[in-house]
Amino acid sequence: MRIPQLLTLSFFLFIAGYAPAQSLQQKLQAAVNRLQADNQCQYASISLTVLDVNSGKEVFSANPSMGLAPASTMKTITTITAFNVLGADFKYQTTFGYSGSITDGTLNGDIIIRGSGDPTLGSWRYESSKEEHILTLMVDAIRKAGIKKINGRVIGDDSIFGSQSIPDGWIYQDMGNYYGAGTSGLCWRENQYDVKLHTGEIGTQITVSRTVPPMPYLKFKSELLNAPAHTGDQSYAYLPLNGNVVYLRGTYAEDQTKKSIALALPDPAYDAAFRLADTLKQLGISVSGVTESTSTLMAKGEVIPIASQNILTISSPELSKIIYWTNQKSINLYAEQLLRTIVWKAGKQSSTSNGVKILQDFWKQRGIDPNSLNVFDGSGLSPGDRVTTRTMATILLSATKAPWYHDFYESLPIYNDIHMKSGSINNVLNYAGYQTHDGKQLCFSIMVNNYNGSGKDIKAKIFRVLDELK
Repeated sequence: MRIPQLLTLSFFLFIAGYAPAQSLQQKLQAAVNRLQADNQCQYASISLTVLDVNSGKEVFSANPSMGLAPASTMKTITTITAFNVLGADFKYQTTFGYSGSITDGTLNGDIIIRGSGDPTLGSWRYESSKEEHILTLMVDAIRKAGIKKINGRVIGDDSIFGSQSIPDGWIYQDMGNYYGAGTSGLCWRENQYDVKLHTGEIGTQITVSRTVPPMPYLKFKSELLNAPAHTGDQSYAYLPLNGNVVYLRGTYAEDQTKKSIALALPDPAYDAAFRLADTLKQLGISVSGVTESTSTLMAKGEVIPIASQNILTISSPELSKIIYWTNQKSINLYAEQLLRTIVWKAGKQSSTSNGVKILQDFWKQRGIDPNSLNVFDGSGLSPGDRVTTRTMATILLSATKAPWYHDFYESLPIYNDIHMKSGSINNVLNYAGYQTHDGKQLCFSIMVNNYNGSGKDIKAKIFRVLDELK
């Protein structure tokens, strides 16, 4: 008669919440199993790796060696590598000078803006880099040099990074849009500009009302259509190579409030020189020659003149501040510029492919198999990138031992009350970051590739998995 009484007592203790607690591993396994069994993940690949920051040991893993598209969580790897190679206090240096000589206030030569790969030049995110401030610095330097007239050209020199601005692996649909802006040795306004739209009735064609800033050297052909509410911004820009006609295609929902889309500058170095030349003319300093860039000079078979006199050096914000915005706003351009700067630091020809090789070699020396870091770029925009969650979590773990770790940690956005970087491309949603569980700091990487249905719904389901880390 005693046994049934004990069973009854055990039953009441269980339903009262006194059953032995599940371990974190068990909770995570159950959560991953639920996610994998969900209809949205019927054909999806799911991977999760969780590491203990203090011990470095694996807390949990599911498919940790599966290579998946990292999307923008790739930026955690690029920025950690940049911190290691360049240092948190690194600053870009853009030089500004002239060729030729000055006689009676007339420069018989060219004004040359020589870029160093600074992605922040002309950016609105920092007081020291805003377009108006940079142009003022340049004009003041010209005046201080005694130049009142320019018998020559204003040239944007972006040659430090070579001629290939778009990484291999990017798709054509992305390249004309702000998030697909190519790299440049001389960036300007984050290599983007805005197009203001004049919308109308559903099904009718949208027209371009104006651009900010004005883009007189480009023409726009809109094939963009007004779309029903709740269909979002599905607009894309296309600019054929060496062309000057921008095609706008896709749809734009009637409930979108901005009535504006951001596009990629086709030649940032040219635009930087164009803005300076225009400013000088407005201030009464005449420029006799046409605006040029490395690309326009190459097309004419001409070489870039060397500045015989440097009259200004413009420093960027320090690397820690650049990385803050790289991760906070997931700026593809910043990540790609950092990758190419790592190559420059190594003294090699700066290209994205060389940057990938150096990045892989850097982590290979620290025990990471390059085959687990099989990528084309530094931002994760390429759908062909493949990284394992074990590799990403291991790199996140390494950052916790570095003197700049606090800066990196603060660069990660907060989602679901967790410091983590998100990453999303077509039917891909990933997160990577840090969380404290029962007094222990953990780092993690979770990737879900090829889900179906709503991105909002899959995000909520991934968050339910990550809730087990709290």
